[in-house]
Amino acid sequence: MTTSLPSRTTRTVTVPVEFFDGLRRSAQQEPPAIPADAVRDAGYAAGQALFDHFSGWLADRSEHGPDRLLDDRFPILLREYFFEIGWGLVQLSSLSEAVMMLDANNWGEASAEARGCPVSTGLFAGFFGRLAGAPLSVLEVTPDIAATGQCRFLLGSIDVLNYVWEAMERGIPYELASTSA
Repeated sequence: MTTSLPSRTTRTVTVPVEFFDGLRRSAQQEPPAIPADAVRDAGYAAGQALFDHFSGWLADRSEHGPDRLLDDRFPILLREYFFEIGWGLVQLSSLSEAVMMLDANNWGEASAEARGCPVSTGLFAGFFGRLAGAPLSVLEVTPDIAATGQCRFLLGSIDVLNYVWEAMERGIPYELASTSA
């Protein structure tokens, strides 16, 4: 007798937030047990799958698909979705015509022990890239003074965020670099 899985297109599992600390420690040890790029790549693959899960979540609520949501509905539903699945609260806003900012609060990957959200960086690149139908870059810009559980990300095209990154390396704040991109 064989057991078949439910016909849902996307399976999800729940992991404790300590999972992210374990990944981060593995990527930061010398020599790294897991390369940091591999952690982001895993997040990217998960983000693409999470987009499918989000699409199903919207359908369960009789909402349009993510690519057809009204601009004013999308941030609200995105916030509800990530909160409901246990990641935390997200707020999407525009820094310029070319750069979006995503604030993540009470974020599952962010912890007091370490700064940085490499899985989320990849996750958002995969998720929003699927939404845009084109590769997107995500840059974490969480300030050192961020409270525990907070991360901030910039989203934009690869060229635009490369410009922002290069400007930041020259000491230009990301807010200013984003508006001139």
